[in-house]
Amino acid sequence: MKKLLPLIFLVLPLTVFSQQLKIAKGTINDSLAIAIEGENNESFSLYVPTNFTMSKAWPVLFLFDMNGKSKSVISMFATAAEQEGYILASSNNIKDTLSLSQNVLIANRMFNAVYEMIPIHKERTYVGGIGDGGRFATLLPTFIKDIRGVLSCGAAIANTEVLTRKSPFYFIGIAGRSDYNYRELLESKMILDNLNFPNLLILFEGEHQWAPMEEIAWALRSFTLSEMAKGNVPKNDSLITDYYESSLIKANKLLYNDKPLLAENVLDNSIEVYNPLGDLDSLKISKKVLRRSKTYRSKKRLQDNFFLKESLTKEDYGYYLEEDIFTYNYNNLGWWNFQMSELDKMDKSGNEFELRMSSRLRGFLNALISDNINIISTNREVDLEALNFLYQLKTITDPDSPENYLRVISYSSQVEDYGTAIFYPEELLKTGYDNKEELYGLEHTALFRITPEFNAMIAKYLKDARYDIIEEQ
Repeated sequence: MKKLLPLIFLVLPLTVFSQQLKIAKGTINDSLAIAIEGENNESFSLYVPTNFTMSKAWPVLFLFDMNGKSKSVISMFATAAEQEGYILASSNNIKDTLSLSQNVLIANRMFNAVYEMIPIHKERTYVGGIGDGGRFATLLPTFIKDIRGVLSCGAAIANTEVLTRKSPFYFIGIAGRSDYNYRELLESKMILDNLNFPNLLILFEGEHQWAPMEEIAWALRSFTLSEMAKGNVPKNDSLITDYYESSLIKANKLLYNDKPLLAENVLDNSIEVYNPLGDLDSLKISKKVLRRSKTYRSKKRLQDNFFLKESLTKEDYGYYLEEDIFTYNYNNLGWWNFQMSELDKMDKSGNEFELRMSSRLRGFLNALISDNINIISTNREVDLEALNFLYQLKTITDPDSPENYLRVISYSSQVEDYGTAIFYPEELLKTGYDNKEELYGLEHTALFRITPEFNAMIAKYLKDARYDIIEEQ
């Protein structure tokens, strides 16, 4: 990773809205402009709670989506932000196609725009996102000062080597137990704990997805209570008591529903957050009783066993994928198809840990293939044969995504491998795909799409082929 100079911003006087800008409360204000001299304007989305007032300073959570979908990402946090009293902001210009330094500069300009516009509490600036957006957010405290915390859904800290106790921030990870990044977040937590770096890991039942509103609100509440413990926010006894009681109720409910490992996670987080604020006796006693139970010990043992099996399988996936890419081993597609059938069997398992493992392995493999596609695609000399192999593999590992089939059809037509080119359109059409215009408009298929075989297939599945089928006499 390239080392970049820290980007330091100044917090300007926070007294009035810039240029008398009108902001609607309790809704997402989209496409707010950031004027940049000599360049095209950037924009961002903003959410302020319905009880917003200019007479007090507010906490702010800057959210990042690497495709610039600011309104979408804010909508997933708005309910929690309304409940916990947070400002939300997200840029429309952050892109995964830009360099890290470019994205950091865009983020920095958005920060300053919000600081000029709204009274922000100087001790309560946070950043967050899901997946790549969350991973990017974990890098920002390295380059932009005064970020107090990071909220990352489904992504661990991008680079733990740059962490320092002299510049700590509060890291809160949120992950579904079936998320393919779940294990990475567990490992990241162990590293942070060893560094005595403030952190929480909030778990829920789910895959690589936005966390439920309750868990996002729980994370925002944890940020607030952390600042209360430091004296940066006036103590609110009602809020503290509610957190304490809600933690015990939530843990007991999870235990009643036969989820002792999730109950332990709730108690661990509650003890961490509540420790500087009050008496921990009930929380500690509850945790001790939980860990002595037969149900907990049995499920912990099962989870560890499947973690081991998962690790070995991931090693196999990584090894064989690297070999197959290097040798363009199309003959091994059958082996990969068998691996998917094994995961399909696990999907029908009555064992909850095997079900989660299957989901994580499927997500891991698709992410691994996508990473290789991105690496090869950005090389100076693009290896088209390797890309073709990877897209053919993705039709096996991610059969519901049309893009993979279309890429294979285009490449096969380009190299005049019409046997492969005619196989994949039918496989795609069998999935229910019906975009005839896209099929006829594929790049490199000018000769292929006028063949009788292709048009006969279109007529069979979608009716009304573009070109007439003329049978030889």
